[in-house]
Amino acid sequence: MREETRSTNPHLVELIRLLRKRARENNAPVWRDVAERLSKPRQKRAKVNISRLNRYTTQDDQVVVPGKVLGAGLINHPVTVAAVAFSEQARGKILRAKGKCKLIPDLIKINPRGTNVKILG
Repeated sequence: MREETRSTNPHLVELIRLLRKRARENNAPVWRDVAERLSKPRQKRAKVNISRLNRYTTQDDQVVVPGKVLGAGLINHPVTVAAVAFSEQARGKILRAKGKCKLIPDLIKINPRGTNVKILG
């Protein structure tokens, strides 16, 4: 019988705990959904390119990526993107479009109920 493996990254484990706690406290199912997606194995976590952000968002949207944001493509409107990690190219392109790059705990502080937050990935 195989043992279930868990993430050994202490930052990721703490982030998942925080997401589940905030989901309970604020009755915010969006944070529970993000926690479940981050609980998956690394190979199944989201890898989202800038082109997908551009395609599925509009100006001033708040987006959560339960994984990493990669730099392929262009973005032509400002968005607030929260993710576990950003590539240097992705961070530069988002900032040049007057957008914001945040970590997921920062977005939870700004929007604890998770209203109008899109999940991509």
